[in-house]
Amino acid sequence: AWYQRRVRGELVKRTAQYYKQYEAAEREEVRLDREAKANGNYYVPAEAKLAFVIRLRGVNNIPPKPRKIMKLMRLRQINNGVFVKLNKSSREMLRIAEPFITFGYPNLKTVRELIYKRGFGKIN
Repeated sequence: AWYQRRVRGELVKRTAQYYKQYEAAEREEVRLDREAKANGNYYVPAEAKLAFVIRLRGVNNIPPKPRKIMKLMRLRQINNGVFVKLNKSSREMLRIAEPFITFGYPNLKTVRELIYKRGFGKIN
């Protein structure tokens, strides 16, 4: 019991630390945007590192390559969704399977809500 309390306390501290980091990063983004605007420049935010992908089409009349990509992303049924880490290869896969899927870049609140409501973990 004492071990669980200690671990729980560490988790709470770590969560608070992550919240601080996320808030600081968000404030920094806003600051950079305002600074660029004040100087008459444009601020281009960093590209997203995570995407949420949803399958739109069923199984009929899908070419083999997009079908294989959707299988690799664990999108086996219509309306299934997964989080995908974005890198060069995953972006290319999304581009190939684009007519059969949709994707977007979630914020922290959306990620938390989706995982709490329906999520289960499979971390690569």
